Amino acid sequence: MGQSTKAQEVYEILLNQTTHENNKTPIYHQLGWIKYNQGEYHEALTYYERSLAIYEKTLPSNHLNLANTYNNIGMVYDSMGNYPKALSSYEKALAIKQQSLPSNDPSLGGSYNNIGVVYVEMSDYPKALSYYEMGLAIQQQSLPSNHPDLSGSYNNIGMVYYSMGDYPKALSSYEKSLAIRQQSLPSSHPDLAMTYNNIGMVYDQMGDYPKALSYYEKALAIRQQSLPSNHPDLGASYNNIGVVYEKLGNYSKAHSFNERAVRNGQQSLPTNHPTLQKRRRNLENIQTKL
Repeated sequence: MGQSTKAQEVYEILLNQTTHENNKTPIYHQLGWIKYNQGEYHEALTYYERSLAIYEKTLPSNHLNLANTYNNIGMVYDSMGNYPKALSSYEKALAIKQQSLPSNDPSLGGSYNNIGVVYVEMSDYPKALSYYEMGLAIQQQSLPSNHPDLSGSYNNIGMVYYSMGDYPKALSSYEKSLAIRQQSLPSSHPDLAMTYNNIGMVYDQMGDYPKALSYYEKALAIRQQSLPSNHPDLGASYNNIGVVYEKLGNYSKAHSFNERAVRNGQQSLPTNHPTLQKRRRNLENIQTKL
């Protein structure tokens, strides 16, 4: 029996023994969190909404427990892909925090970031950028300059600029993220690999293939150290390196890396997954050039 299943049983017993409604809210919260982590989003939502209903009756409208509950409901809707409802819940959480917290409180930064994520998922990049930058401004006031949360914000901003096709600004943001991660993380940390990979993608789009290759190879070296051989991120690295070698006209190396990307995809992805199908087509295409 898993730890979360045991915890769930304990909380369900506590819930049955609790008669006063107000005392049920923390139990509903814990059960909601367990269900969320199990991927049972509808059940998680039910528990969070029960908690919210009690809070709405018993707490002032600007109480932070309400904000935290709206935030959790937003997370569930986001995971379910219901972005309008996620946005609405996150905005309610933010409105309460803006009333109840100092303007540079890190929790406000978290809310701005959550809203930014939803706007990215909705492909509204200018709005995403605006919220990410508000979150970053708070972090810059309230955290040390090498704090990992700052690197995450720079990375998110870089991803938005990349999606908007503004590659110089994407590169600048990713390099800020990388500088912090190099200071604050072990040299084999997967987040470092992700940042190297992201910088490689920018150079790739800018047509600077030797630099793209250099960063993709740094990402791959870390992933080979820190991930199991069938991890999808390794497949992505093999694929990216193969694509650059093809652009450089080195078809034998392109073939070798694309073969590895396909093998990895066969281990880590469903057989009909679009990524795997695309890798197979790439491999067939390169075989005609050898």
